[in-house]
Amino acid sequence: MNGEGLIHDWNVEEFDTLAWGRHVELNDETLRDGLQSPSVTDPPIEAKIRLLHLMSQLGIHSADIGLPAAGPRAVADVTRLCEEIRDSKLSLRPNCAARTVVGDVVPAVEITQRTGVVLEVCAFIGSSPIRLFAESWTLDRILRTAEQSVSFCVKEGLPVMFVTEDTTRADGETLKALYGTAIRAGARRICLSDTVGHATPSGVRSLIRFVRREIIDPSDANVKLDWHGHRDRGLGLANALAAIEAGADRIHATAMGIGERIGNVEMDLLLVNLALAGVHTADLSLLSEYCELVSRECDVPLPPNYPVIGADAFRTATGVHAAAIVKAHAKGADWLADRVYSGVPASLVGRRQVIEVGPMSGISNVKYWLQERGYDPEDAGLCARIFARAKEVDHTLSEEEVLRIVEEARARPVS
Repeated sequence: MNGEGLIHDWNVEEFDTLAWGRHVELNDETLRDGLQSPSVTDPPIEAKIRLLHLMSQLGIHSADIGLPAAGPRAVADVTRLCEEIRDSKLSLRPNCAARTVVGDVVPAVEITQRTGVVLEVCAFIGSSPIRLFAESWTLDRILRTAEQSVSFCVKEGLPVMFVTEDTTRADGETLKALYGTAIRAGARRICLSDTVGHATPSGVRSLIRFVRREIIDPSDANVKLDWHGHRDRGLGLANALAAIEAGADRIHATAMGIGERIGNVEMDLLLVNLALAGVHTADLSLLSEYCELVSRECDVPLPPNYPVIGADAFRTATGVHAAAIVKAHAKGADWLADRVYSGVPASLVGRRQVIEVGPMSGISNVKYWLQERGYDPEDAGLCARIFARAKEVDHTLSEEEVLRIVEEARARPVS
């Protein structure tokens, strides 16, 4: 069963595909911006290496693997990660962050020379009036440092992505001056950053269209455009989808959205949405491992209600929901059972629908629970005992609690 005609999709009612449903590249910032969260632990190199392999297997195209100018440990980790990409022949293309200061770029040059792996340099500088005022910077000064750092990268043979911080609060003339200078100096990728999570989807679309119309198109250069968003207003993923719709070439995101303050766009959710739009075809069955690795090694709790990956994402103890899933299974339709009460099919990410027993459950929950574990779902006495207990408690019964009732029923059967 393929479910044809069973789901009316308003998402594509007026379009052949979703407005944002087009192929884009993805850049994983977990090992750089993700580690700027004040609550995370910088994981050991073994965990970082495993994460690189997972990124590659999930179809992520590139990754920011650190800020080498941060110190000796950063240099050592970035070097080792480049070696792993080289030796394991990973499809992932590495990049690294650097301020628009030649001294920040030098370690990237040295790592490239040492490993033979070309590091794209993501050279960043503040661009908004509020930032310039706080730093006592003049436009002439930041234009000069931008040109020097980009030119140095180009001279050393490294590709450059020129990044303006706080782009979403910068005026158009400043952006034209900054990006224009960087492009003339040889940058072939520019990044628009919503550094403090200020933007709304309409603002994202307006900004990207402005940059394309006023900066990229007149340059006559083959310049790619990246979007780097934060989620301080809870709009990170929506803004990323708006950026794709408006013509961004690459989107930055992190595992579970970890990052500075509230964090970044959630890479896992971005992957799922692109897969549902039919434009990301990599196997996402490793998505849970990707998030769980970051959760464990960075000491970031994974909430049970986190979309798709959280423990409760495909778990229900509600009677009407469970009954619908059970009826779908009874029709011999796994496709239907995986979607009747789920906007994201569990099978897409290597998981399955789970039915539990709790205060909001019906008898269908109990029967399904027993059948799944090899017990007789038609044992009326056992079903009644479990059902009665569920109605007495204030929580979903754990596996151990239900098994205890089963064992008690076996020891003291109803006469």
